[in-house]
Amino acid sequence: MDQFLSLSCNPIVSKLQKAPSAFTRQDIINYIQQAGIRHVNFMYPAGDGRLKTLNFVINNAAYLEEILSCGERVDGSSLFPSIEAGSSDLYVVPRYRTAFVDPFAALPTLGILCSFFNKDGEPLENSPEYTLHKACKAFHDVTGMDFEVMGELEYYVIAEAPDRYPASDQHGYHESAPYTKFNAFRQECMLLIAQTGGQIKYGHSEVGNFTLHGKIYEQNEIEFLPVPAMAAAEQLLIAKWIIRNLASRYNLDVTFAPKITVGKAGSGMHVHMRIMKDGKNQMSQNGEISDTARRAIAGIMALAQSLTAFGNTNPMSYFRLVPHQEAPTSVCWGDRNRSVLVRVPLGWNCSKNLCAMANPGENSRAYDTSQKQTVEIRSPDGSADVYLLLAGLAVACRHGLTMPDALDLADKTYVNVNIHCREHEQLVNSLAKLPDSCAASADCLAGQRAVYEERQVFSPATLDSVISRLRAFDDRNLRQDLHGDNDAMLRLVSQYFHCG
Repeated sequence: MDQFLSLSCNPIVSKLQKAPSAFTRQDIINYIQQAGIRHVNFMYPAGDGRLKTLNFVINNAAYLEEILSCGERVDGSSLFPSIEAGSSDLYVVPRYRTAFVDPFAALPTLGILCSFFNKDGEPLENSPEYTLHKACKAFHDVTGMDFEVMGELEYYVIAEAPDRYPASDQHGYHESAPYTKFNAFRQECMLLIAQTGGQIKYGHSEVGNFTLHGKIYEQNEIEFLPVPAMAAAEQLLIAKWIIRNLASRYNLDVTFAPKITVGKAGSGMHVHMRIMKDGKNQMSQNGEISDTARRAIAGIMALAQSLTAFGNTNPMSYFRLVPHQEAPTSVCWGDRNRSVLVRVPLGWNCSKNLCAMANPGENSRAYDTSQKQTVEIRSPDGSADVYLLLAGLAVACRHGLTMPDALDLADKTYVNVNIHCREHEQLVNSLAKLPDSCAASADCLAGQRAVYEERQVFSPATLDSVISRLRAFDDRNLRQDLHGDNDAMLRLVSQYFHCG
């Protein structure tokens, strides 16, 4: 624990010398008093996936105690389309472990994420946050293990095109200044995210880099460390809020949209997963991918097509899921293979002390890398409802761990070649395909909904709402209809530019 607290960027952690999971109401009150905080913001995602805010000024100690103890009521019908106006009141109650100092508030302000409860004091059954809670609990109850996640946020920064040091089109991966223009912006985003509690792995410029109508579009990525799935969702939600707010401060535009223009790399939101038991990673064994990991992958293979209903939620998502554009199209997995749906990344499984090899004379013991192995799903994008997506992945991995034929399915869907190469066309044709539209995704979810409803993880109303929203786009033939019509494509991009 001392290692976690040491050098923490989070000022609340540094002040209290406590991990966020141990924060109490009194801790929050003490910090507010000591730091001179005058305002508290309750924050919570609504049906559109964006954070909403309720502002409080601290009138006195009694009032602070009241709001932190009781929460407040809000109009649920204005937050969720499935809630009727005639019975719409909901409670929002703060989760103390999510408290952070608002980096954008002009006055000293504490932000804190909230959970929804109904009039009877029960968790709101259709709340995405509660759905993820149920999914994680079911995963643990059935398997005796825990589901952890690390997300990757890809996004484009857009500004007036500079005159000097132009970037190479579609060759921005890990580029350095001066050819990349927004390294400093990304680093500031990373620091603010860390100060709000986000556990960041690293950041870098990404492949996408192009100029359009006098503006530069530069793709960036911030990747997180593995944490319990609920914390991962919270971090991704706050990170998107921070990136957008900082961009607004600097008069930049930012988008997490899955596709921006024809023929250029779109932005995904890849999700890495690992399964833990008694604090030990179960994804590898004796330097190889474990049967536990292969079973979990099989569950994702089985539900891959319906998972798009949570991870790819507007028509632009399906313009990204096309061949040769850094995105998957077929239901398969592979080792270190970026052309597949689920990738097993390089996992530090070699037995050599790489640090000592790179640094002759280094006498330190070899670092324990056993915790680092994950598996990565590459189909989701920034339009996703993060809570529902991670809940769906938890269901899929649990499904795989209980499927009697899971290892057979893993064998059948394993691919160790670049499936986008023409010589592998026969192999590609033999693989199941991801949906090509929101409407097709809705059909897949409708066909597999019983798996998501097991153990009451996804409520029927939640699935009905997702299916209805996807079908309302009426986009079953949209990719064919817009083929070659770049102007129509750009109009559609504009419509869904600020998704998620």
